[in-house]
Amino acid sequence: MNPRLGLLQPYPFERLRQLLADVKPPPGLRPVSLGLGEPQHPTPPLIGEALAANLGAIARYPSTAGLPELRRAIAEWLGRRHGVAIDMDKEVLPVLGSREALFAIAQTVLDPAEPGALVICPNPFYQIYEGATLLGGAKPWFVNAEAARGFRPDWDAVPESTWARTRMLYACSPSNPHGRVMPLEEWKRLFELSDRHGFVIVSDECYSEIYFDEARPPLGALAAARALGREGWPRLIVMGSLSKRSSAPGLRSGYAAGDRAVLERFALYRTYHGSQMSNAVQLASVAAWGDERHVAGNRRLYREKFASFYERVNPVLPLAMPEAGFYFWADVSGCAAGAGGDDLAFARELFRAAHVTVLPGSYISRESGGRLPGRGFVRMALVSTLEETAEAAGRIRAFVEQSAPALASAGIP
Repeated sequence: MNPRLGLLQPYPFERLRQLLADVKPPPGLRPVSLGLGEPQHPTPPLIGEALAANLGAIARYPSTAGLPELRRAIAEWLGRRHGVAIDMDKEVLPVLGSREALFAIAQTVLDPAEPGALVICPNPFYQIYEGATLLGGAKPWFVNAEAARGFRPDWDAVPESTWARTRMLYACSPSNPHGRVMPLEEWKRLFELSDRHGFVIVSDECYSEIYFDEARPPLGALAAARALGREGWPRLIVMGSLSKRSSAPGLRSGYAAGDRAVLERFALYRTYHGSQMSNAVQLASVAAWGDERHVAGNRRLYREKFASFYERVNPVLPLAMPEAGFYFWADVSGCAAGAGGDDLAFARELFRAAHVTVLPGSYISRESGGRLPGRGFVRMALVSTLEETAEAAGRIRAFVEQSAPALASAGIP
């Protein structure tokens, strides 16, 4: 057996299941989950219609490179969205959703025989980054993104000797879990470090189309590179998907775009990996990438839910509106159940009292520099209906209000 599998930590949702296994919520109170970031808005009919209309395409093997129609649709969307010119044949590769690609790119970039190789990861983070790094034979180096810095990863805290051993860096913007968008000057800093040390930057942009101001879509890595005059996307790979943008997580359809030399090697790996996308799914994806009306409607639903949730919860549990994405990253260290920074206790007691599930921040961060940046926070995914989200908000408010007297009696302000 591969000994590196022993390096993997349990996935956050398995840990959450174990945390709540012996907790009994109130009988008769239906469960509401804010734990899993799985979009639950109805998938737009145009995607299902295109899938049904092209079922005959499953009679043929798909190619690793994907159908020209899909590569063209992705390239044209990237051009419209980010103002860039992308070569559909050399700089775009369809993938089975961003999760699969975020894992597989590490197996392409990393040399498992190289001792001491590192991959830089933001902290908190998406656990695929860590697993991909470890199974690729490298070690993750976590860069803390804490509230005191506005959740900006502390890139300046990374020693020069660490940058010299870095072979890849995962960036996530808009970020999971706190929704921060990286500004141009931060991209400039990372590009300069990549130029100096030769590492590949993998930009996870799966939340890029869930934002709140229609006039201010989040800056992406390709647009940042173009603004800085970088030609050919050197050592930059951007990944996105239809899961969040189009509420189609089961479609498993996304893209990798950027440096053609890296993508050429990535395509070679994927040829052996057997990760080609079904032709029928590809043709349904063409329809999705070509339509923006359903995406604007999707954002409207998220705006309504965030406004409703914030109005109900913020008076008792201070919330910071994210720049993008569909999570609230809530500081619960001041609540009775979370006093002392115990986000696990908060999640357990909320489930016990209100039958609402949230994800403890400790489960999606690692100790680095003597700090665990997810400690004292919980992630709340507003992915369900407006009605269910409002119900969850009401239960959370009642739970926090009821815990306030206990907190005061303990002498905690």
